[in-house]
Amino acid sequence: MSKLAFVLTLSPALALAQTQVVKPPIAQYWVSAETAAGMSIPGMGAMGAGMMGMMGGGAMQAGKRLLLQLGSQQAASGAPRAAHDIPPGMNMGPQLPLVTPQRERAERGSREFGDRERPKGRMLLYWGCGESVRGGQPVVLDFARMAEGQMPPGITSRRVAHASGPAFGRSRTYGDWPNPEEPKAVPENASLRGDHLVKGNYSPEIRFSLDKDFMARAELSANGNTLRWNPIPSATGYFAMLTGAQSENEIVFWSSSEVQEMGGTLMDWLPPAEVARLIREKVVLPPSSTECTVPGEVVRKAGTPMVNFIAYGEEANFVHPPRPANPKLAWEQQWTVKVRFKATGGLLLGDAGEPRRSERPQREERRQETREESQPATPDPMQEGVKALRGIFGR
Repeated sequence: MSKLAFVLTLSPALALAQTQVVKPPIAQYWVSAETAAGMSIPGMGAMGAGMMGMMGGGAMQAGKRLLLQLGSQQAASGAPRAAHDIPPGMNMGPQLPLVTPQRERAERGSREFGDRERPKGRMLLYWGCGESVRGGQPVVLDFARMAEGQMPPGITSRRVAHASGPAFGRSRTYGDWPNPEEPKAVPENASLRGDHLVKGNYSPEIRFSLDKDFMARAELSANGNTLRWNPIPSATGYFAMLTGAQSENEIVFWSSSEVQEMGGTLMDWLPPAEVARLIREKVVLPPSSTECTVPGEVVRKAGTPMVNFIAYGEEANFVHPPRPANPKLAWEQQWTVKVRFKATGGLLLGDAGEPRRSERPQREERRQETREESQPATPDPMQEGVKALRGIFGR
């Protein structure tokens, strides 16, 4: 059979497949599972994360975290009600309520600076694992110039694909957990494996079974400037970023990417296919990696730098009913489920980045003077610069 005859034979089937009617799901349900190692402080071991929590750093605390989001295109029959019947291995009772948030009026903020002081300060942008800084670094981001539309030469911005899940305002009816009705914490021995049932008065009944579980904890440590972590069996890739400052008006930023990357959008759940693409582009470290050295120049300029680390995990996806094999039949989806995983951790590099003793009292005095002279109603120009930077890069 010639190529032309083969194509002509296939073309009617291809055309028919392309005309299959696909209707979007009535309900979407997302389960986002995180294993957080907290913030590690050299010399303090596991006490570090606990102390950060006592000082108000709740996001730094170690533990398992869960975010449940149900969105439906149907209106509720009466007051919205929904719940997730969880497996016994969760050790959190029979179910978790999915509560619809109360709609609050958003306050509109002005984008104009007006009488406020314009952004000032700058960020030094570094990237790449190794003892020495690569050529062409750092890229200097001047906040005042960027606020006026003057971008520094050589700056790049990479788009990272993030799937958009259910959200309040994006769905006709929405419910989530955790919420004020059931604010309990996820226990350390919780397991997601088993049968799950989501039911309510504004969505079809959703049943699925999981054989995946929370990721192993990321144990992050440092030997000098070298970051090390344990291999995580289900990880699809790793990424680390460092932030610090030697003065009030200069931020130092570094990422483990082999190419220039701001990294803000990478500290989140990412689909495995997107992680694989970023590994090919040398932005994300492959799952075989277990260490990365921060250049000494970066650490010296960053004061006492803080490292944030993420291990990307697998996904489980479900849809009901399955797609009909007959393309003449419409695919009327009732519901879809996405379960995603990540493991996170943090580390203070300790004495490696501490200022010299002769510098420390002067810096502390300057910080104290700045705190005393500042007024709560006056925006910090440095913070305004960071906001301007986020706005420019859509972060």
